Amino acid sequence: MFRVVCSRATSAARLHLARSVSTSTRQQRVFTPILAVVQNKNSQIRQYSAKAPLTKKTLEERIILVLSVYDKIDPKKLTMDSDFAKDLGLDSLDHVEVVMAMEEEFGFEIPDGDADRFKTPRDIFQYICDKEDVFE
Repeated sequence: MFRVVCSRATSAARLHLARSVSTSTRQQRVFTPILAVVQNKNSQIRQYSAKAPLTKKTLEERIILVLSVYDKIDPKKLTMDSDFAKDLGLDSLDHVEVVMAMEEEFGFEIPDGDADRFKTPRDIFQYICDKEDVFE
């Protein structure tokens, strides 16, 4: 995909340069767009492996970590069964910020209808287990 984008950008740059340069100047100079350098055939290609599979233990640790760094949550009161409103004193705006932090941490969007059902960290844990197929 990157190769296609670079190729199209190079073609567009050449066309633009050809139109903007007068015919006499065009004959005397050879323009090489900067993007042509990117298309080096000897360039390195990075390949990444799949992400490590989630386990229930790591998932629980990541949820607790994300919640414990949130400034409105007291880490001493935080457990997997703490109620966001009653035990931790979070309001609806705080709840939205917690959901956004979870979306950022785990890399997927949580629909508002599902997020409204999160009352405890365990609810988030169960939702992510179901969404990401975490069984162990």
